[in-house]
Amino acid sequence: MTLREQIEQREMEQLSPRGCAARNSKGRQREEPECDVRTCFQRDVDRIVYSKAFRRLKHKTQVFLQPEGDHYRTRMTHTLEVSRIARTMARALGLNEDLTEAIALGHDLGHTPFGHAGERLLAAVMPGGFAHYQQSVRVVERLEKNGEGLNLSWEVRNGILCHTKGQPAATLEGQVVRLADHIAYINHDIEDALRGGIIYPMDIPLEISNVLGFTHGERINRLVADAIEASRDQDVIRQSDEVGEAMLALKDFMFASVYTNPLAKGEEGKAQELLRMLFGYYCENPDELPSDFQNIRMEEGVERAVCDYIAGMTDPFAVQKFEELFIPMGWTVK
Repeated sequence: MTLREQIEQREMEQLSPRGCAARNSKGRQREEPECDVRTCFQRDVDRIVYSKAFRRLKHKTQVFLQPEGDHYRTRMTHTLEVSRIARTMARALGLNEDLTEAIALGHDLGHTPFGHAGERLLAAVMPGGFAHYQQSVRVVERLEKNGEGLNLSWEVRNGILCHTKGQPAATLEGQVVRLADHIAYINHDIEDALRGGIIYPMDIPLEISNVLGFTHGERINRLVADAIEASRDQDVIRQSDEVGEAMLALKDFMFASVYTNPLAKGEEGKAQELLRMLFGYYCENPDELPSDFQNIRMEEGVERAVCDYIAGMTDPFAVQKFEELFIPMGWTVK
């Protein structure tokens, strides 16, 4: 037996009956030889981590636009925190940690520059709309590796597509990532908002803290432990009623106090106008799109190619392109 086959055999023996063993994967879009060392889901983790889209996450907004400080989250650090929370839950529930990690690491690959502000702008200007979870699937199926995509397993792509809303993922591993995403962002956004002076500890309603805890660590521990206990021996990943209601109340608090706070979000209008102008410019001048997007332009239309290009930009790169195209440069004598 190869090392991969030994790992697959151990999975069959050790995973919960509700877990997704690599041996039972529905496979890839294109058939390819198996690796002698890694299972299909382990290979998917590696493919995502080595992708260009994953590297760009370090310069994409999580909540605060281009924050001046080393300790604020980016889309990259958010992704890593989701992965850790999800793996902890998967391990406790006897699920496939490799599949869980692959979904977690890939779930936001299609996110826009400037966070959800950029997503809302592209949804408004792109015919047919735009959603980052759909774009994340497009990244791994169409855009990476010069148009070849990463050829990930079906279960990973399904988990990425279903990580935020709508139809639940087909695997419990995908459902774990969906909840871990919510647990991660609601808590690290609180920490960043506290650091930025947007809210203060006493602002969080007492009835929420009495259930979830008063510190970052207490809240994470409570939410993760509750999900593990509530989901044990279940066919869905869920929370207890008490904790689920407290988490919804915490989200409502964050939307009222942070996500719509002018102090935290005052620059988003400028970011959206920047992206709007870039979108319009490249639609009018498609020959200026990079060569990677010219095939998309010919096969799927100019707007699709422009949307893919802009969605893949990092925050600083979008600002740089805007300055090149719309800000007059000073004249110098050569």
